[in-house]
Amino acid sequence: MVGAPAGDRFERDVVVIGGCGHVGLPLAIEFAKAGFAVTGIDVQEEKVARLNWGESYVQDVPSAELSPLVQANTFRATTDFSVIADLDTINIAVPTPLRKTKDPDMSYVVAACQEVAKYLSPGKLVILESTTYPGTTNELVLPMLEQTGLKVGEDFFLCFSPERIDPGNPKYSTINIPKVVGGITPACTKLGSLLYSQALEKVVPVSSTSVAEMVKLLENTFRMVNIGFANEVAQICRRLGVDVWEVIDSAATKPYGFMPFYPGPGVGGHCIPVDPSYLEWKMRNLEFRTRFIDLGNDVNQGMPDYVVQRANDVLNDAGRSVRGSRILLIGVAYKPNIGDVRESPAIEVAARLLARGALVRYADPHVPSLILHGGSTLHSVELTAAELEASELVVITTAHDATDWALVREHAPVVLDTRGVRAQGRAAWHTL
Repeated sequence: MVGAPAGDRFERDVVVIGGCGHVGLPLAIEFAKAGFAVTGIDVQEEKVARLNWGESYVQDVPSAELSPLVQANTFRATTDFSVIADLDTINIAVPTPLRKTKDPDMSYVVAACQEVAKYLSPGKLVILESTTYPGTTNELVLPMLEQTGLKVGEDFFLCFSPERIDPGNPKYSTINIPKVVGGITPACTKLGSLLYSQALEKVVPVSSTSVAEMVKLLENTFRMVNIGFANEVAQICRRLGVDVWEVIDSAATKPYGFMPFYPGPGVGGHCIPVDPSYLEWKMRNLEFRTRFIDLGNDVNQGMPDYVVQRANDVLNDAGRSVRGSRILLIGVAYKPNIGDVRESPAIEVAARLLARGALVRYADPHVPSLILHGGSTLHSVELTAAELEASELVVITTAHDATDWALVREHAPVVLDTRGVRAQGRAAWHTL
């Protein structure tokens, strides 16, 4: 069989990655560095061209790391799905967004599986990595592939392995984050685990694809619910007149039974605001109400409004209104030290302040321009003493390490800190 491993290893030119984004490209690079000849498939011709020039557009994959692999012919990109016919494994890492109705949009997965089915042949290993609801691999992907007449576990092999990428994390990356793998059959799990073990440091096999799918949703729902609780605690502390950051930091000194989570202007990124809704949707179909998920989402989604109300209160205390005030946002990415603005709460804060008549500007060295809902665009300004002094209010929405907080302390007249920077200086400093 084409996909059968040689002894206890796969042959070297076996990997094709569907989707060359924040998930697919780092994984492809690790396989290429391990000696595989990797083909990355993406439907966007501009991305494919850049990759084949050795130019990366993903922050966690430097061009200096990609370019030598392209030159050595261990990585190439294409828009042509027919290459699947000549390769042994297919990792599907395409987007799984939510529709406006909060239902999972599986169109990208369906389109990818349709292409895979065209070229499916005996021995191939197919692994879905796109985050989705429990049951997707078995209920959606498997029937599409078995329509070819091939039988899973015998003719071809099918697994789910959740991506666990944390963009910008200097300690944990694709290679050293344990890789959970669950197959439709034990033979599928064995082959999937074997493949990943040749490129990644640790593989964690589980009993089924549904378990592997649920692992990812548990991880991110756990974070979302606890961030929601931290955001509610911030509002409680505000009313009690105590510093929420001091409370959390002090509680974190307990050596057992407590894990710190921190408040902020909301939650962002593709995972935390989105993944719990997959589980919520699945359970609605099973007539089960996910009460903790609902509450966490409600609190987190209300945080941009809370931040805007705090901005209004702070300006009122200074004898000003939001309307007509020059407000500078520091940082608009959804987390520190990256340029990713997917689901960033700073977008919502900026839009709401603009709707109230504020003159909104932002400074973020990682995000040159920002498209708001409705299509209007803002451009980053340089964080200077003059820019700070010209602002009636400075709102810290993302705390990048590169930010000169001493400059902010010295020259910002009034600061609303939503990220716990807690600087001391000349500025009138307010928190959530």
